[in-house]
Amino acid sequence: MRRDNLTWESEFVLLGLSSDRQTQAGLFVLFAAAYLLTLLGNGLVILLIGLDTRLHLPMYFFLCNLSVVDICYTSSGVPQMLVHFLLEKKTISFTRCGTQLFFSLALGGTEFLLLAAMAYDRYVAVCDPLRYVAVMSPRCCTGLAAVSWLVGLVNSTVETVVTMRLPTCGHHVLNHVACETLALVRLACVDITLNQVVILASSVVVLLVPCCLVSLSYTYIVAAILRIRSTGGRRKAFGTCASHLTVVSMSYGMALVTYMQPHSTASAEQDKVVMLFYVVMTPMLNPLIYSLRNNEMKAALSRVLMRSSESKL
Repeated sequence: MRRDNLTWESEFVLLGLSSDRQTQAGLFVLFAAAYLLTLLGNGLVILLIGLDTRLHLPMYFFLCNLSVVDICYTSSGVPQMLVHFLLEKKTISFTRCGTQLFFSLALGGTEFLLLAAMAYDRYVAVCDPLRYVAVMSPRCCTGLAAVSWLVGLVNSTVETVVTMRLPTCGHHVLNHVACETLALVRLACVDITLNQVVILASSVVVLLVPCCLVSLSYTYIVAAILRIRSTGGRRKAFGTCASHLTVVSMSYGMALVTYMQPHSTASAEQDKVVMLFYVVMTPMLNPLIYSLRNNEMKAALSRVLMRSSESKL
């Protein structure tokens, strides 16, 4: 069998979500609105945390990092999808495909690790409140965030290299909306055992381990909350974790099912749904969840708007 390695000038053809022009026009409007809401929502979170000194706390430091990740993550795929909705033939060069894969993997992995760091922050806040300021020092927070970004980048580098080196024997049609690991591996015409090992190892590092740490943190948090005698105290303690727990449930759920089973026979359509959920829905919903459930964020928005109106008088 002839093994044609892809060159830097090669192109992939993306099948996308639908070939119907009316459906694509509707999807363009839907995704464009979601992308705009993502930019506005996460941008507002970053702006509020930067302007309001009362939000200069560990929890909001991690939330700011999460918002930066969400903006970059959705920007790594959605603009291209929007352009492709308007084109008859959806192509992407080998170089752009590899670049897109790298950034989507790096930012996705960083987000999962940041959520684990945020779970640790909530654990210290609920289970060891007297030492919270000492434990969650600026140095500790910066270190946790830096490790999250670094591990995400290293993991993405390894997975991107072993994926993009696969020969496809002339098969350049990707049944997907973007360049995604499993879709690219399906095109390979050689043994993919190494890729399956890398995908599994990557899933353990950026998915399973953080998920276990989050689960362990919340086990201790729930136990600590149940020891609180007053109903009001329990409600307040749970309220500090509810937003994060909601985001964690959304983020880890489908990813664990998809990437912890590289040998599974999951359909390409399922892969598309999972990717769209993470690239479009999760970044859009995260700021809404944290804002609607967080009184401090609402108060910060009121203070910023009040200062803005006063400065105009």
